[in-house]
Amino acid sequence: MLIIVQNLPVPFDRRVWLECKALLDAGYAVSVVCPKGRGDPSFSVIEGVRLYKYRPYEGRGGGAGYLVEYAYSFLATLALVIRVWRRRRLDVLQACNPPDIFWPIGLICRIVGCRFVFDHHDLCPELYESRFPDHRRLPYLVLRALEWCTFRTADHVISTNDSYREVAIRRGGKEPSHVTVVRTGPDASRLKREAPDPGLRGGRRFLVAYIGVMGPQDGVDVVVRVASTIVHEFGRRDVAFTLMGSGDCFDELVALSNELDVADFVEFMGRVPDDVVARVLSTADVGISPDRKNPLNDVSTMNKTMEYMAFSLPTVAFDLRETRISARDAAAYAEPNDVESFARTLVDLLDDEELRQSMGAIARARVEDELDWSHQKGAYVKVYDGLLGAPVGGSTGRRLDAGRH
Repeated sequence: MLIIVQNLPVPFDRRVWLECKALLDAGYAVSVVCPKGRGDPSFSVIEGVRLYKYRPYEGRGGGAGYLVEYAYSFLATLALVIRVWRRRRLDVLQACNPPDIFWPIGLICRIVGCRFVFDHHDLCPELYESRFPDHRRLPYLVLRALEWCTFRTADHVISTNDSYREVAIRRGGKEPSHVTVVRTGPDASRLKREAPDPGLRGGRRFLVAYIGVMGPQDGVDVVVRVASTIVHEFGRRDVAFTLMGSGDCFDELVALSNELDVADFVEFMGRVPDDVVARVLSTADVGISPDRKNPLNDVSTMNKTMEYMAFSLPTVAFDLRETRISARDAAAYAEPNDVESFARTLVDLLDDEELRQSMGAIARARVEDELDWSHQKGAYVKVYDGLLGAPVGGSTGRRLDAGRH
């Protein structure tokens, strides 16, 4: 089994890593092609997963920049797919998006007898609409065409929620039986609240945490503006904000915190290892999901919300369709895209310790009873078993030669 992903390295991509381990547990041999993270080797084996990595494109954004990046990523991925294939024939190729550019590789694989699975992480046309509100029509139509080609080429589509499943059926023309929902559930056995570290509060009473990507569509500037509202308009100096993650807007966000005079209250940690994430989320009082309501976010499942819930944290978020489906009573919802409403909702929750404790308990129970990856991986592995005709017990799965790479 070969999984290809372009936008994050593995195992940093949590969903893909959980998928890899689920396939390994089911007896399949698994390889991954992805970009390198900082300090990553070109080839490694981690917990039995063979990782083939290429140097990521380091150009700037913009229309031309994205075209060059995706062309480079496609060619680098294709070269590594050929390298893997030469070691042993593949049974299933799984492509994860964004972007929707790998369907030609999937088509070639199908022609030579390999099945093609599309793991649908993002709605790329809606991502474009949300990232560029004044977008031009032609790029949107191109993205719709690439999405359609990906859907039509795939033997099976894995959707992250029911909203995405509807898109695969309605817009992609897939038969309902060829689309399976596999939510991105946290690993509750690994993600759970530990002893807090009071030193992370920076001497303040409350700690609010964010973890995730910091791109234009992620709304992290809302966190900085909420901090400014709480400090300068509400006159509160007892709330600290810790932001973990990186992305295209990282430098702009740091500059915004200085511009709004809240740099003493907002800490940008960048990408941090798992143990630091666990310490911060075990100490925090509230997790924050600042994604604005737009065509993408309203129907997307936010992984950070799941992680907050695993750590028994209540969440404050804008009132989005899929966020409500995921979090239910474990989150407090602000008026969509209203920074002052968000700030007021956050402060009200911070000042109600009993409510926070109750919501945190609901969050953890919801993860354990329904959202945990253990409840999702069966459906995921079943897709592979169905494509190959029978469950794999170990001897049936194709395994790579341990001495070659």
